[in-house]
Amino acid sequence: MIFLDSAATTLQKPPAVAKAVARAMGTLASPGRGGYPSAAQAAETVFRCRETAAKLFGAAGPEQVVLTTSATHGLNIAIRSLAQGGGRAVISGYEHNAVTRTLSSLPEVQVDVARGRLFHPEELVAEFARLLPGADFAVCCHVSNVFGYILPLEEIAGLCKQYGVPLVVDAAQSAGTVPLNMEALGAAYLAMPGHKGLYGPQGTGLLLCAPEVEPLPLLTGGTGSNSKLQEMPDFLPDRLEAGTHNVPGAAGLTAGMTFVQSVGVERIGAREQALRRQLVRALRDVPDLYPIESPCPELQSGVVSLVSKAHDVEALGNALGSRGICVRAGYHCAPLAHESGGTLTTGTVRVSFSAFNRGWEVRRLAEALAELTGSANFH
Repeated sequence: MIFLDSAATTLQKPPAVAKAVARAMGTLASPGRGGYPSAAQAAETVFRCRETAAKLFGAAGPEQVVLTTSATHGLNIAIRSLAQGGGRAVISGYEHNAVTRTLSSLPEVQVDVARGRLFHPEELVAEFARLLPGADFAVCCHVSNVFGYILPLEEIAGLCKQYGVPLVVDAAQSAGTVPLNMEALGAAYLAMPGHKGLYGPQGTGLLLCAPEVEPLPLLTGGTGSNSKLQEMPDFLPDRLEAGTHNVPGAAGLTAGMTFVQSVGVERIGAREQALRRQLVRALRDVPDLYPIESPCPELQSGVVSLVSKAHDVEALGNALGSRGICVRAGYHCAPLAHESGGTLTTGTVRVSFSAFNRGWEVRRLAEALAELTGSANFH
């Protein structure tokens, strides 16, 4: 099997991740729910996860790192906390359904979309500058999950500071592959999954909260702290973490983040980008298959979408899957991004790399695409 769908989840993980999960499953109890060694060790495991994330992403401290089940979970907390009482939100034209559906469920919130042509960051910055005055909060993805477009996040964050608008960053596609520092950005919230570029288990995620924010919990219940009170604690991370922690997930996520730290975010990102460029070169002579690539390499991560005028992208993706090549075809839960990128009528075949992909896999994919698009029997 050749796995090229790491924008959905990284399937190949460092061996240390599975080992950490297995060890936690067999030895660790519930943190904060006992004074015996296995409970204390579980608490230490969860703290190490927070500590590792805080150092990797520039959070104010480990207590500002909230464990979630996904980036979607974290985005819901952040958006709903900022949307209390309604108001106006500004988002980019490349947001995932994790953002747009959450906002659509809040009819009291007016949503303005900052639009700009694909790989034209100056247009996006100008639109944010036009829309941010008077806004109550903003949400912006760091990297588009459809096109790998690295948005001008630093400039947008600077505008948010200028106008006093809290910023929520969706780092689902950048965490672990593009350098990211929360304190430098001045973001209010930074949400990310654990199972993509951080190489942790599925069902894990992180929400980094700035010290000045006052997030509201989505769930209420036991936290192992202030148990006599019938309100959720007023301090982080307990305020947002009701119920038993996913300790094996936290252990595996720590191992994944440690791997990213040891290899280096820049090095991982550069390798993924090199594989993307290799694929684009290999597809130059394939008829009726068009990779959507930025003319400025620094504006695109290791994700590339392919479009075809003659072939249905879903059929093409299924045909690759039957050959053992795993990609994603369709709309990738991001119709707004397809609208912005001009692919809403067709969708795309998306190819996304990880630190574990190799050049021979790119060659095999290019050969399969050439055979499929050149076959009269392919529909």
